[in-house]
Amino acid sequence: MADSNEKGDRRERELVNELDAAGFAVMRAPASGSATERELPDVLAGDGEVFYAIEAKSSSGQPIYLDGEEVEALLFFARNFGAKPRIGVRYDREDWYFFHPGDDAVHVTDGGNYRVKRETALAAGTDFDELVGHSEKVTLDEVGEDGPDRATLDVLDALERGDLTREEAAEMLG
Repeated sequence: MADSNEKGDRRERELVNELDAAGFAVMRAPASGSATERELPDVLAGDGEVFYAIEAKSSSGQPIYLDGEEVEALLFFARNFGAKPRIGVRYDREDWYFFHPGDDAVHVTDGGNYRVKRETALAAGTDFDELVGHSEKVTLDEVGEDGPDRATLDVLDALERGDLTREEAAEMLG
């Protein structure tokens, strides 16, 4: 079984390849602490419009913890570089999810470290397609409490009763 550093390196390379395939110029920074006195983010990526400094972490399913100093270094670097700081998390058999370190979903512990739980990542994280601009998350709150309008409900009711075919309903709703 691969040790956690090998697995983390593999996950970082995977993220680099996915960002590259999405049209980003991307660079994986040297191993933390080895190339320079200053901590560097794991991945730098940009597409000419948006730039990210990403601290990438992976886990089998346990909560992911980041040292407070690691997050401070990410914020410092991102601010000076002109990038958006992101914590990227990936759990086994899940996709990548991203957070700004200040997001409510990123819990700051009493000791000043940062924690992201798997459930939180899946529920509140920005997925890869949204990060690279291929989709946009819409929450139920943004849709509104009123729900669909009366005409849409009438078409759906007619479909349910069998008064319309699916194709007819789709055409009316399209």
